[in-house]
Amino acid sequence: MRGTGGIPKEIIKHNRQYPIYIGDTAGVTSSYQKLHWHDVLEINLIKRGTGYYIINGQRIEFRQGDILLINSNDLHCAYESENLVMLVITFDKAWLLGNLRYDPEILSPFHEMGVRFANLLDRTHPTMPALRSILLQLQEEHAGESRSYASMVYAQLLLFLAHVNRDFRIQERKKPRETMSSVQLDKVRSAVQAMEERYSHPWTLEELASLVFLSPSRFSEIFRRGVGMAPMEYLIRIRLEQAMSLLETTNQKITEVALECGFRSLSNFNRLYKQHIGVPPRRTKANIFKH
Repeated sequence: MRGTGGIPKEIIKHNRQYPIYIGDTAGVTSSYQKLHWHDVLEINLIKRGTGYYIINGQRIEFRQGDILLINSNDLHCAYESENLVMLVITFDKAWLLGNLRYDPEILSPFHEMGVRFANLLDRTHPTMPALRSILLQLQEEHAGESRSYASMVYAQLLLFLAHVNRDFRIQERKKPRETMSSVQLDKVRSAVQAMEERYSHPWTLEELASLVFLSPSRFSEIFRRGVGMAPMEYLIRIRLEQAMSLLETTNQKITEVALECGFRSLSNFNRLYKQHIGVPPRRTKANIFKH
């Protein structure tokens, strides 16, 4: 399945009869530190710790107690600052289409994101404690799997969205965010896809920029706004994540892994690996034989 412009999106498959995922995550896995987008709607409750999202080029800091909404097709990635635990809920909006007959605004918090709603709900709003309670009850019903739990989860989800639509709507209509246009986001997606598919290629800034028909300076500006870091820095992260995976799951030598992941200098690979991963490559390799 492909999105606009032939750019692949993350496909999240839910059970047809119960199209929702509910679960806690500790920290942020490497896959979610990469820029991604998907065709489901997402709700996050920050249970503990701090971190930040980059969503369509906007940096959003979050902390314990915050609730965030992420629309389908939002280009985003997340980073942990300290001791992060969050409740993640993703669901197929088709599950709620029947409700649009009598409440056509039930999905407005997502459909009007950036115009009448914000990704981060106002943490000072008096309704926030009730919303947190609803999400925790929803998770409890899901985990307990008692009789009619799916209906209870559905009811809690509707209640949550109804409260958001009623209480968090911005009365004075804002102009849509101009942080990133859809065309610019597509260009960033195309560049990210190329880097992830061919991470060992000796990319230059000029070559990446030419893929999306931009000058190197303009491409760097747009990419940094969309991802939160420079293109070559993002490429290094992709390579290091692949290198860590190979070190953990194969018997390849460190020199072989470095070359396979696009590093032409072993000393440079060792330095960058320790800087970003926190331990030298040999430590990651050694850990394999301890288990």
